[in-house]
Amino acid sequence: MKKPILILKIGTASISRADGSLDEPVLVEMARQVAQLHRRYRIVMVSSGAVGAGKRLMKHYQGQVKERKAAAAIGNPLLINKYQQFFAPYGITIAQSLCERRHFSERFQFLQLRETFDTLWEHEVIPIANENDVVSSLEIRFSDNDELATLMAIGFGAEKLLLGTSVPGVLDAQGRVVSRIEQFDEQVMGLAQKKKSDAGLGGMISKLTFARLATRMGIKVVIFGLEQAGSILEAEAEQTGTICLPQKSTLSARNKWLASSSLVSGRIVIDEGAYQALGQRKSLLAVGLLELVRPFEKGEVFELVRVGEEAPFALARAKVSATYLASHPKTKGLEIAHADDIVFV
Repeated sequence: MKKPILILKIGTASISRADGSLDEPVLVEMARQVAQLHRRYRIVMVSSGAVGAGKRLMKHYQGQVKERKAAAAIGNPLLINKYQQFFAPYGITIAQSLCERRHFSERFQFLQLRETFDTLWEHEVIPIANENDVVSSLEIRFSDNDELATLMAIGFGAEKLLLGTSVPGVLDAQGRVVSRIEQFDEQVMGLAQKKKSDAGLGGMISKLTFARLATRMGIKVVIFGLEQAGSILEAEAEQTGTICLPQKSTLSARNKWLASSSLVSGRIVIDEGAYQALGQRKSLLAVGLLELVRPFEKGEVFELVRVGEEAPFALARAKVSATYLASHPKTKGLEIAHADDIVFV
């Protein structure tokens, strides 16, 4: 039987000093703990810190996008070299995986990525992933590494997602750690401080947003602080941080990918009859289309909005383009999306 999958995300502020240099004692302790978990899990580490490690070696760094890309190019080999150095005493080989949004949004590329990771795990290798900042486009990049870690957890069918940060967990109004989140409602989402660390791109808003998505897909999430020795092992054992409980999910692996990883191109509004039909797992027909809000091409993913509402209730993969729909309005029997390609969100 294959070992379960665990995704561990490491934030920039957790492994870097104020000047951006890597905090080696922290990395040594991290390797010690991950080596223990390696016996029981197939692990992916999603590690930030490359930009911080690289920018300090650039003259007159100002933080512009092109400079961040250059800093990532410098910092990535430095970061991987340190991980390689500190995992070596445990006989563990690591591999670098620089990912782009299209590796998840295009189903064929995602399946290739998963096949590569399966091969690495077969050889007892730990992949260390990060966004490919050097070439990533602003329009289609990950929002931050919390998103990358979450998409990996969902796409690979992880048992647990550990989101390591510089604070001890999700804090309430009194500054106390919320030990357990059973349901992500407005009150829970309101706990996020509207700020981020100086070093990172995300913050607690990001972590709660992607923890909500992961738990909806049946994955347990732990948001925890990395500052204390042994914190990764404690988080895996659910003895520290904020534990976010998974919801029951009956979606297939393909539809989990559709609901979480695909890039959304278009949006349409449908009538009440079409909405009720979709609830009975029927396909979406052109006769139910009320408004084409944003166009899409055949094969692309679009949002479905119920008449009278604003938020989308489902995602679907188009069987025809918006241009074709516009030229064939209300055509009887014309299928916009098959039932198997529609996922409620």
